[in-house]
Amino acid sequence: MNIILLFFFGFIFSFVGSITPSMLNMTALKISLEKGKLAANKYAFGVSLIIIPQVIIAVVLTKYIAQNPTILETLEKVGIVVFIALSYYFYNESKKGKIKIDEVNIKEINPLLTGISLSVLNMFGIPFFSGTIITLDVFKLFSFDTVSVLFFTLGSVLGTFYILFLYGKFAKVIQQKSVETDKRHQSNTINYNEV
Repeated sequence: MNIILLFFFGFIFSFVGSITPSMLNMTALKISLEKGKLAANKYAFGVSLIIIPQVIIAVVLTKYIAQNPTILETLEKVGIVVFIALSYYFYNESKKGKIKIDEVNIKEINPLLTGISLSVLNMFGIPFFSGTIITLDVFKLFSFDTVSVLFFTLGSVLGTFYILFLYGKFAKVIQQKSVETDKRHQSNTINYNEV
């Protein structure tokens, strides 16, 4: 198995999987706006550290599931139902407008520890990586040997760090676009109510 290809897959899947607004991304924005880019990078590093055990746990679970086909059949059926339910939920959430972050006093907390804590609480990490590994394995693009897993993990860590780095770097641009979108939405609502 080409280890460079596995590194690339790890990077791309974690980058694209983390690109949509989420608790981790929005916190990176908030930290960048309130504490600066260096603090946002520390936060991104903290999040990325937890990706290592998440990917390793996902590899172990996926290998176990692959060796027990009855578990895989059951998970496929359950997964389809869960996927449809999550798709419906997130589609409805996207119609509601912007994602709001709970008010937390960011100035008093350590960005690195915040990143570690929120990444540990992220319940989608392990299932996401398991799904990614299963998908790659189905197409014979994944190998469970140690070096391959190491390169896939490294790619995943760097992909996650890079997307959070970009959120922190472009926090002011994203905030400005969000404000402009809110103003347009409010303007359209006012015009609609006048009719």
